[in-house]
Amino acid sequence: MVKQWLQTNLKGDSVLWGIVIAFSLISVAVVYSATGTLAYKKMEGNTEYFLFKHTFLILVGLAFMWMAHKIPYRFYSKLSLVALVASAPLLIITYFWGSNINEASRWITIPVINQTFQPSDLAKLALISYLASMLSKKQQFLNDWKATLLPMLGWTVFICGLIAMTNTSTAVLLFATCLLLMFIGRVPIKYLAIVVLIGVVVGGTGLALGQRMDTAISRVEDFMNPNEVPFQLEQSYIAIATGGLVGKGPGNSDQRDILPHPYSDFIYAIILEEYGLFGGVFVLFLYLALLYRGLVTVNKSDGAFAGLLSAGLSFSLVLQGMVNMAVAVGLGPITGLPLPLLSMGGTSLIFTGISIGIILSVSRQDINEERAVGSAAVKSPLKAPANA
Repeated sequence: MVKQWLQTNLKGDSVLWGIVIAFSLISVAVVYSATGTLAYKKMEGNTEYFLFKHTFLILVGLAFMWMAHKIPYRFYSKLSLVALVASAPLLIITYFWGSNINEASRWITIPVINQTFQPSDLAKLALISYLASMLSKKQQFLNDWKATLLPMLGWTVFICGLIAMTNTSTAVLLFATCLLLMFIGRVPIKYLAIVVLIGVVVGGTGLALGQRMDTAISRVEDFMNPNEVPFQLEQSYIAIATGGLVGKGPGNSDQRDILPHPYSDFIYAIILEEYGLFGGVFVLFLYLALLYRGLVTVNKSDGAFAGLLSAGLSFSLVLQGMVNMAVAVGLGPITGLPLPLLSMGGTSLIFTGISIGIILSVSRQDINEERAVGSAAVKSPLKAPANA
């Protein structure tokens, strides 16, 4: 009965479903442990508050993923430009009137439910979908600069420039993902070089006019300085070193009391402290498995839009995860990027769920087409000649 229900309601790549469920279970356990100190500071010791809140948000994200995977992926091609046009003014509104947290206006607080919403998450999903749609429709006209490349270039540098005003790391990562998507979509290298040049100029201007210029420079300088280790990174090193191979065990982290944002930016350090190197490698394996299943979907897809959409979203999620983990172990300058599918957050979990739901929608369509072809072959076998 349960198996039949799962087959009916959870379609698409079954391995990808399993990966997401594994991430969700790990996230609940680690966030519950990492928010212990936060609960004592803000909720008078009610440690279950963040457990229930985060679990609820994960379930909401899974619900959005389920709904997204039920929608035929071709619909997202039509919706992408609308979402892109809507996200631009939201980013501008956020910059001027958004909620200022940690010296950055990245959030809009939704009235009544009092939940923060990060428009950059919507813009990222919309831009990747739009580029996939444009690249698939204009495959024969990629040398036409004005008709094909100019709209893609314009939207890419405009959206990334707006995001750079409040969130440097997200803007850089999104711009790199867009370049990778254009490269996969066979945009000539000479045009990609122009995109990079214009992107650097516009992004640098957005950074200079925005709120994070001094912070971005200081973090790069701290990373390049061999004589000093930033406080966050020092505490992360301690967490990793004391975790060893097998870790201290679930809920036994000490650095969660000292490390800033152990439930979001540096949640990977808590994973390494509590579950050791083995736990950290397992999480890394899950991200590589997620990328692999996304690329399997690309390989099986028939249309250019399906393949580019799945590739863009897969690379976006996994690259962000790799950057977050690299920061935790000292391989990159400190950023404010959460670890997808694991960090505590509201809109991040929802839009991550939507992204994976779209990948599942592509794989679901491919599986349905394979079954239809197989069924037709069974129902209409080739008949031998009558005189055979």
